[in-house]
Amino acid sequence: MSTSDLRSLLDDVPDTLEIVLRRDPSWSPVVEAWRDAAEEAANALADWRSRPSRGAYVAYRAAQDREDAAQDALQTQTSRTSVS
Repeated sequence: MSTSDLRSLLDDVPDTLEIVLRRDPSWSPVVEAWRDAAEEAANALADWRSRPSRGAYVAYRAAQDREDAAQDALQTQTSRTSVS
């Protein structure tokens, strides 16, 4: 189907005056998971540094481990989608 054929078909469709919003093509649940994990790890580090304790350190390390796992998942997804 050519571009002009597609335009011709679309011109015959009545306008409903609705706007269709789509996610940004760069949106990815894996990227969002990594960003959330990185933010959580940064907050846990700040908490541990401001109030040093064994529990705060354990919470920071757990958050950092989650960030590392999310980063690994992001790298795996990126390498799978970037290879042509």
